Amino acid sequence: MKLRCAVLDDYQNIARHMADWSAIEEQVDVEFLQHHIDDEEELIRQLEDYEILVIMRERTRFGASILSRLPKLKLLVTTGMRNASIDLSAATEYGIKVCGTGAGGDPTTELTWALILGLARNVVQEHQALRSNGPWQSTIGTDLQGKRLGLLGLGKLGSRVARIGQAFGMEVCAWSQNLMQERAEEAGVKLAPSKEELLASSDFVSIHLVLGERTRGLIGRKELQVMRPTAYLINTSRAPIIDQDALVEALQKGWIAGAGLDVYMTEPLPKNDPFRSLPNVLSTPHLGYVSEANYKAYFQGAIEDIQAFLQGEMVRQLNT
Repeated sequence: MKLRCAVLDDYQNIARHMADWSAIEEQVDVEFLQHHIDDEEELIRQLEDYEILVIMRERTRFGASILSRLPKLKLLVTTGMRNASIDLSAATEYGIKVCGTGAGGDPTTELTWALILGLARNVVQEHQALRSNGPWQSTIGTDLQGKRLGLLGLGKLGSRVARIGQAFGMEVCAWSQNLMQERAEEAGVKLAPSKEELLASSDFVSIHLVLGERTRGLIGRKELQVMRPTAYLINTSRAPIIDQDALVEALQKGWIAGAGLDVYMTEPLPKNDPFRSLPNVLSTPHLGYVSEANYKAYFQGAIEDIQAFLQGEMVRQLNT
């Protein structure tokens, strides 16, 4: 009898076309589920008969309360090699192997710059005015050349964002709790002496940190009040790094000029969430990783994980 596999949260109904699933069709029946399931009880009812699940990033949470009620589940594949929504210890306890996949390209860096440029040149507002026969040229753009780009985090993504900022003629500075002078110099970036100095002196602040205990709530009310009223805050990392209530207040009261956001505390974003309607927010529905090259790498990697599992081997295993 074939094993059953479900590919979850296939929003664009594209997963079946991004890799050759026929490679496992003799042993596995694969189904593609487009609609996100919020309710835990409904999720368990939908998934209780599957031995293999392929999940897209952190769209659906798999904590202990869910894993404990999926007795048939043997293999959980997450796209990418990090997924904070999976309780790896619980998966191990219940005999579920968890594997990741590689990724392709660097779409998050590109989206970061789409948000920065969109905010700087008021692209959405001017586009909407043009399409609705509104005013011709109603805004004044913010120049990037000569402005200061502050990066919270100078890892792989932060370094790539820095290089593009330098190409625009921006002065780039960076800060994180572990960032050393030598690393900043390697990237041609000025090391900010403190988080507060970076926030107070930057025209654009972009976050490129991994969410953890030290970064959760890193930007709160006090930090937002330090920023310039002409400054923009960009977050393509994780929502809890910023105090969301404080950010709404900052945007409403004009503590900062605006924000470019791709990540939220609840995804999909609730219909009445203020980030859907604040006029000084450029928001995208967590598109940082959503690109053709990435999806192809994700789903081809998922197939490789399943093939190895079927052969009694494991690749890219994330739990023990």
